[in-house]
Amino acid sequence: MEYTQRPWSVPVAVDDIPETGLHIEVEAPAEVRAPLVKLANLRDLSHLSAVFDLTRRGGGVHVAGQVKARIGQTCVVTLEPLETDLDEPINLLFAPLDAAAKGADQEAGDEEPAEPLIEGKVDLGAIATEFLLLGIDPYPRKAGAEFAAVKTADDSARPFAALEALKKRLGG
Repeated sequence: MEYTQRPWSVPVAVDDIPETGLHIEVEAPAEVRAPLVKLANLRDLSHLSAVFDLTRRGGGVHVAGQVKARIGQTCVVTLEPLETDLDEPINLLFAPLDAAAKGADQEAGDEEPAEPLIEGKVDLGAIATEFLLLGIDPYPRKAGAEFAAVKTADDSARPFAALEALKKRLGG
């Protein structure tokens, strides 16, 4: 089954962005955060907000800003609850489909190609969700938590000692 519905959608039409630019601040309500907890495999998502500065660039839009979140995860070493603050920068360029495909709106210093504008709109909720997901540490650890394998004196000298003991126990 394909996931087609976006949990957070804040569309902004390019035509609604003044020539002087547009500053938008959004905060995700609980009903948006709940599906994101499942999507991102989090324990909790107590806060999610984003700040965007949109400026027109040719037929496209430059989107700059920050995504901030407070996420709850579980430490992969200690299995204790862990709270983390995310602060992810955003810097994207969107261009009409034909220009994005050709790279026409890409400036000389840009490393990333322009993202395609779909139906003349930029979805800020989808952008914030994407940067949230990219910013999450897939293997979170509490500060100072280290995984240390239990070793015995015999294990370091003979790595197959356990297999040998099993073989003898099974009569082989």
